[in-house]
Amino acid sequence: MNDPKTIVSNFLATFSTGQVDAILAGLAEGATWQVCGRIQGMSGTYGKQELGELLRGAVALYREGALRITPTSMISEGSKVATEAESFATLTNGRIYNNRYHFLFEIAGDKVLRVTEYMDTMHAWDVFFKP
Repeated sequence: MNDPKTIVSNFLATFSTGQVDAILAGLAEGATWQVCGRIQGMSGTYGKQELGELLRGAVALYREGALRITPTSMISEGSKVATEAESFATLTNGRIYNNRYHFLFEIAGDKVLRVTEYMDTMHAWDVFFKP
């Protein structure tokens, strides 16, 4: 098995390309991604197929075609990796999405099995949903 922090670093680099099929390929079968908070249309727990649909809709909103996520710190224990990160994208409407996150990744083999995402939900709502 590869180092879990390396797996997460590589996964976030792939995520930052906006190539949804490649992102999904980095997820294990049965993987889930939980977006914490209460933002309708964003928060919730997604399986691979639902996450793919969400990501395909989201990348169309980004001027560069991707949300770049840059890890700023990582701590690993066993199969879990706690990651602080910062994102950046310019939306097609000109708004800037620049959020900060805490992710908890769980790794199975060389793939991501589970992600729990914590972020500034007010910033996300302001950028994506505020009229």
